[in-house]
Amino acid sequence: MSVFSIEPHAVSPGLDPADIRIAVVIPTYKRPEHIVRTMNSVTQQITRHVHAVVVVENDEKGGEGVTAAASLFMVGKARGLVIVEPRQGNCNAYNAGFASALATFPNLTHVAIIDDDEIATPHWLETLIVAASDADIVGGPQLPVFDDKLGAARFANHPVFRPAHTVNGSAGLITSTGNCLMAVKVLHAMGPHWLDERFNFLGGGDTDFFTRCRQKGFRFHWAKDAVVTETVPARRTERSWITARSLRNGLISALIQRKHNPGIAGRSKVILKSLTLLALSPIRSIMLWKETGSFYAGSYHMMIAAGRLLAEFGYTIEQYREPEKN
Repeated sequence: MSVFSIEPHAVSPGLDPADIRIAVVIPTYKRPEHIVRTMNSVTQQITRHVHAVVVVENDEKGGEGVTAAASLFMVGKARGLVIVEPRQGNCNAYNAGFASALATFPNLTHVAIIDDDEIATPHWLETLIVAASDADIVGGPQLPVFDDKLGAARFANHPVFRPAHTVNGSAGLITSTGNCLMAVKVLHAMGPHWLDERFNFLGGGDTDFFTRCRQKGFRFHWAKDAVVTETVPARRTERSWITARSLRNGLISALIQRKHNPGIAGRSKVILKSLTLLALSPIRSIMLWKETGSFYAGSYHMMIAAGRLLAEFGYTIEQYREPEKN
């Protein structure tokens, strides 16, 4: 099934597609209560730019996201549309959202993305758009809000919860679609299957996509004030989840580098880098331990190195296979 064949399940009354310059894509999967909060935060943005939301329901059987989004559209609390992507997987959902935005809004200049477990601060969109004057792709921080306050005290400084960058300006690469804005020309150049579906349940499809964007010569910018807050359920402050996420990040790193360095020579290069990181990881972990005051956070670099090596043996961690449990 082509992503271009998806028809909207609900459209806000009076929506004029020609008016829309910014589309905000919001994939959702079994979070009907939170998607309402996310949509409200987007529709209440303080910005001079006309924008609409494209909600992508990725739970065809349940359909709670469709019901939740449609309820806001029908009473005029949100402007946009909701589609259903029947093929589960976050890459499928993002791709469907991009395709729908391009097909629906003829005068689109940018596409922004926010996830369904996030809340945009009031100036989020305007800050991204201003920063986009100097770049093709802009990213911003996803600041955690922990359900488990004890977990927050222990793990708030852990690298899996920290933003990729801390200062405004040019960035070599951003790695997450959870808070970003892209010029439409990026999507035209990189599509129509933007995120590689092989990363649907492992994660990392966004990092791979942005890596390919960098190879195409697109420019990145970090906007530290374009903040979204991300709800972190108690499950994600358990050590087993954080360990799995750390190993998974190492796996993704190796798999992406392997993809972009094919052949025997490329594979050898990836393995050599993994072994180098493993050798350096004790020193880097001690430095991070001193910085964060947490030995567990400090072990992150060792987990990354271990995950990279596990990738060489075909090991995988599909934390997005059942995201509602993870």
